[in-house]
Amino acid sequence: MCILSGTEIKKQLKEEKLTIEPCDYANIGIASIDLTLGDEFRYFVHHNGPVPISDEAGAKDYQKFSRIMKCDDGRPYFLGPGQMCLGITKERVQLPSDLCALVEGRSRFARLGLSVHITASFINPGSNNQTVLEIFNASSLTLALYPGTKVCQMIFMTMEGQAHYNGIFQDQAL
Repeated sequence: MCILSGTEIKKQLKEEKLTIEPCDYANIGIASIDLTLGDEFRYFVHHNGPVPISDEAGAKDYQKFSRIMKCDDGRPYFLGPGQMCLGITKERVQLPSDLCALVEGRSRFARLGLSVHITASFINPGSNNQTVLEIFNASSLTLALYPGTKVCQMIFMTMEGQAHYNGIFQDQAL
């Protein structure tokens, strides 16, 4: 595996091997691209009893225990201490079959206790999605999450061989 440089990311975009919509070339760094936070958040509601975590549980069972909130007109989503929500990137990224990616948080926000993915940072080759972010506030502060903020970065890697993702989260939404 080899991590793409910013120059190579731009080349892949120009050759239309990699697609990012919308794409702001100013967000491309030396080895990643910053992605921005969309305006929809999914927050979890109180539930009596345990929630099953098993291979038999449905992949979208989380929707039973949560609600969607849209933050438009510049309004933030407030994430309290120790709380988690789901967010989604504004950008849709389509990977070719020979690229995979990782989503990572940004240090400036991590220093305030913000994690943008709990454990699910890997993006499969052939994926064509807006990226769902598992956002957690590890601080004692209430954090105001503003849509449009460059909240995470995507790092692209070449693969040996080719593969194409056709799983349950293809074309995912909150």
